[in-house]
Amino acid sequence: MGHRKYAQPRRGSAAYYPRGRAKSMEARIRSWPKNNSNEPKILAHCGFKAGCVQIVTIDDREKTPNAGKQLVSLGTVLVTPPVSILGIRGYSKDHYGLHAEFDVYADEFPKSISKEINLKNKEGAIENAEKMLGRVKEIFAIVAVSPRAAGLEQKKPYIFEALVSGGDVKKQFTHVKELLGKEIKIDQIFETGATIDVAAITKGKGWQGVIQRFGVKKKQHKSRKTVREVASLGPISPSNVMYSVPRAGQMGFHQRTEYDKRIMMMGNTENNQIKINPDGGYKHFGLVKGDFIILKGSVPGTYRRLIKLRSQIRNAPVKITKPNILEVVI
Repeated sequence: MGHRKYAQPRRGSAAYYPRGRAKSMEARIRSWPKNNSNEPKILAHCGFKAGCVQIVTIDDREKTPNAGKQLVSLGTVLVTPPVSILGIRGYSKDHYGLHAEFDVYADEFPKSISKEINLKNKEGAIENAEKMLGRVKEIFAIVAVSPRAAGLEQKKPYIFEALVSGGDVKKQFTHVKELLGKEIKIDQIFETGATIDVAAITKGKGWQGVIQRFGVKKKQHKSRKTVREVASLGPISPSNVMYSVPRAGQMGFHQRTEYDKRIMMMGNTENNQIKINPDGGYKHFGLVKGDFIILKGSVPGTYRRLIKLRSQIRNAPVKITKPNILEVVI
């Protein structure tokens, strides 16, 4: 049993370590883009994955061989019910990171959310928050979405923070203050043709071996006692297995962020000209009702899972063009 005669790249990506289960069904967004305009804007929304379709479009990329020709691409349908603005949170910043300075909540919440949570302001909360704006560096909107608004059975709402960017801190605080207790639709944050980033928890696969988990090559038939295992776990000395050696373990149900997903279509099922619902609804989801978007390409996660949508953090285009959609094949 000599050493290998030829070298090869390592099996599996070293970028995704540790490959453990996510702590929550809800993905976290820890990096935010900067909005250079003077008008404040909330930079995130969310949706629920319904299913996939095929989109027939005219390629509007000028410097490609297929420019002006018909293209058939995969599209993912997300149901995007309105999100409710529950409150405002201000953060100060020092060498150790961000520190929450104040929380201000709306006086009234929608019924679907007020039944599940109970958040109340202290006396003079808004006035005290305005006094603290001098040392606040970032303003976040506390938003919530009810899965029942998307046609799901889950009662408990998802609550998360979305950065408010653009202008100064006072403008940002005033902008969210005016929206307290109101609902925001997806077309108030994004537009058709824009590219966004998505964050979600991937589909869980359970405990898998090294062949499935890392793509390790199977050993030759009858070469050793086993075939679907790693041939060598490392040298005799030092007598420990390095973390970089592929081992069996959890596969899937990881948090992943994917960049540059283009919004191909944005609309509402009540007034949309193109039919997007198959007969009987999408498998394991049902009929899409209300606001929806179609993203180009795939999106991490299984059906019915929460997908967070964030403004594009890299490769932002100078000009946004609406795609020319000829047909949606269900």
